[in-house]
Amino acid sequence: MENEDLDEREATETEIGTQDEIEHDVGGTLKHYLINYVGQKKQPEDNQVNVEMIVETMAEEFPEFLMVVAEENFIRGYQQAFADLDAKEKAEETVDETEEQ
Repeated sequence: MENEDLDEREATETEIGTQDEIEHDVGGTLKHYLINYVGQKKQPEDNQVNVEMIVETMAEEFPEFLMVVAEENFIRGYQQAFADLDAKEKAEETVDETEEQ
């Protein structure tokens, strides 16, 4: 895809939206490219590119990248669960010690 194609449908602050949609800050070159690419590919009726559209496009065209992100997210989730479990056990021990006194 050439740069000329990217300029045909420029992402603007009003087209991007908020919350589940990408923040209005279209500063970085890669971010700008990604939003424009997905916008051209998906051609949303409201001209808004959201995170779901980007993830779908990445899954179709670069699944290896998303797998690494998903694996990392999965591992971090387990690490957080164990950290939470340790914190709960320590809190319960503190309560038990306080009750014994």
